[in-house]
Amino acid sequence: MFLGVDGGGTKTAFCLVDRGGQVVARAQAASSYYFSHGIELVERVLGEGVDAVCAAAELTPADIEYAFFGLPGYGEAARDLPVLNATPRAVLGHDRYACDNDMVCGWAGSLGAVDGINVISGTGSMTYGERLGRGVRVGGWSEMFGDEGSAHWIAVRGLNAFSRMGDGRLPEGPLAKVFRRHLDLASDLDVIDVVHNRWQGDRSRIAALSRSVAEAAGLGDEAASAILAKAGRELALLVDVTRERLEFGPDETVPVSYSGGTFSADAVLEAFATGLKSRFTHYELRQPLYEPVVGAALYAAKIAGTPLDQPALDALRMASGISASEGEDR
Repeated sequence: MFLGVDGGGTKTAFCLVDRGGQVVARAQAASSYYFSHGIELVERVLGEGVDAVCAAAELTPADIEYAFFGLPGYGEAARDLPVLNATPRAVLGHDRYACDNDMVCGWAGSLGAVDGINVISGTGSMTYGERLGRGVRVGGWSEMFGDEGSAHWIAVRGLNAFSRMGDGRLPEGPLAKVFRRHLDLASDLDVIDVVHNRWQGDRSRIAALSRSVAEAAGLGDEAASAILAKAGRELALLVDVTRERLEFGPDETVPVSYSGGTFSADAVLEAFATGLKSRFTHYELRQPLYEPVVGAALYAAKIAGTPLDQPALDALRMASGISASEGEDR
């Protein structure tokens, strides 16, 4: 029995997968993104989720052969690594686990843990790729000065376009009406109260506005469409730099996949695919095989030295039926 844990900016997902490729149980807990709430949050969230998934499977943590914990923010503050690495031990009661950034879950799920690159675009954005046992991360520098192409990045640019429409610096398009309706604004300036006072700049609530930008683009808003197209191009750039850093040869075909809710917007996925083709011809864009939390369980089996065999992977694939919007949200 292998435990996969995929942390994120809005939720933390748990699943248990057996050797036959069956998802035995699932559970969900709150976000494990601890930078805003303190590192003590991680043990509390992991404890709740492990208890819930084990109860659903009628097992105990001792029955888990190996676990992989993909944690948001892991590796982004070196002083926190000893605490993060030790936290699962308190939850599981044993040392049969490994920790890393949640980006690994997206890669392992999307590509089945084979050499290639996965780009994540949820609340934040980054890429993770592996080649010949070496992993490389690009992006994920936080919403304040990075995370290009992410839901938060899209939302902030949507808010900027709304403000420019509100005072006449930009011709008003459908985006203005969509934001007014979604945020229930009595006046356009009330958006400041909503985002700064009521939401206190909460990254997840702001990122959710990316769906309003996508809605406006679907209604023909030129500014919203341009934002989504730019997001796709930024994500393609992340992939291209990752390919270079992994030292894929010019004649090697590089498998590429994607995860995160931003890709549920067709305009982003189309711009991303077009951006890849324009940068380098030897990319093979693949639909995600498994959702990130299942990828975490697959990675746990791989680290344990007992990767699932092909019949088990096929069974797991048939049971998954995922979409790009599932899972990874950074």
